Amino acid sequence: MTEERRIVEQRGLYFEEFEFDVVYRHSPGRTVTEADNVLFTTLTMNTQALHLDAAWAATQPFGERLVNSMFTLATIVGASVSQLTQGTIVANLGFGEVTFPHPLVHGDTLYSETVVQAKRLSASRPGQGIVTLAHTGRNQRGVVVATALRSALVWCEGAER
Repeated sequence: MTEERRIVEQRGLYFEEFEFDVVYRHSPGRTVTEADNVLFTTLTMNTQALHLDAAWAATQPFGERLVNSMFTLATIVGASVSQLTQGTIVANLGFGEVTFPHPLVHGDTLYSETVVQAKRLSASRPGQGIVTLAHTGRNQRGVVVATALRSALVWCEGAER
């Protein structure tokens, strides 16, 4: 006898499911290693000594190498995907107001959360809506290390694809 089971597939939120006044906390956090920073920095052809040269960075104001800020941005957005946009996004439309108020260093753990800033149905794409998301990244001490506003085009529930 074959038992029928309900199937639950991980997905992001449809347009109608995004709520204002909710903090979407993303888990797990991500402890950043030296290997992460060096690999990302070299893959993206960023030769900034502040990320690669420990001796030189030790003579600079923070006294150590800093994690590449583009890695920090990519990680806080990436951490939101499974909870917010996995399988429901049509396109990432852009970023605005990106800030890095405090550096992230090797060994820090990055935690992120998202708040919906705005949402509206698309005027030109039926069955889709635009959601503006405010992403915030904090280190293990709760210090804000990055913020970004992101606009994403997402599917409405039940829309024909």
